[in-house]
Amino acid sequence: MTEEAAVARSPEQVESLVTDPKLVEERRGQIVRAAVKLFSEQGYYTTTIQSIARQAGISTGLIYQYFRDKDDILFLSLKLVLETYKHEIPRRLEGFEHPVDRLCMALAAYSAVIDELKEATVLAYRSTKSLRADRRALVKEEETRTNRLIEACLRACIDGGYMRKVNVQLHAYQCVMFCHAWALKHWAFRGNYSLGRYVAEGVKLLIEPFLTATGSAALASLRRRSANFTRALRRASPAPGSRSPAVRTARRASRGNAGSRSENARG
Repeated sequence: MTEEAAVARSPEQVESLVTDPKLVEERRGQIVRAAVKLFSEQGYYTTTIQSIARQAGISTGLIYQYFRDKDDILFLSLKLVLETYKHEIPRRLEGFEHPVDRLCMALAAYSAVIDELKEATVLAYRSTKSLRADRRALVKEEETRTNRLIEACLRACIDGGYMRKVNVQLHAYQCVMFCHAWALKHWAFRGNYSLGRYVAEGVKLLIEPFLTATGSAALASLRRRSANFTRALRRASPAPGSRSPAVRTARRASRGNAGSRSENARG
């Protein structure tokens, strides 16, 4: 495909020759699961369409029924991760009203979603640069949208007198990078920290030092009400059976292609 043809397409558009929406979703999920595993293990450029097909248990020709090229597969993989962040983090904040509660639980919710998508999160860091320029811009836009949720929590704390003034954009990125580090440096943390303890340490590092006296009292109240921060985290990280379809799909993608059905009828 020429560069002109690629530009002519909407960067968000991933075309399929198959028109049945249910079948498209199913097969693309199967292909993305295989691709995430291989992209993470081998790198984007080393992974071929043929190797993705083998991992998915389908023919190479079948992949081209659902994707034009490897860039389409990578883009859809990263888009799924970012959409999961966008939908799941606000959902897990439901029921938390106090600004300090919401800020702490935003850190917990973001970390919990990343915990479920560790492999895919690492893939997003490694492979976004491999996308076409217009699609890289979309990925950056989606990431910025997620960061705004953290920024809103910070502003609410500052405006309410619970936190002293900070550079909201920089502080939000520090929080986001802390959450991402759970995936990026999981090899270093997993032997020493549970997810709950990791988030509790994050609150001590990134939130508690910046609270006013009123904010500190609110944090103490949160800790008393939850007995410990791990228990509060469980509210931000529902049991496996209660996860949304988006998380279940993305989690399967981040864990590879175990259990996918084989189909070689096409292509």
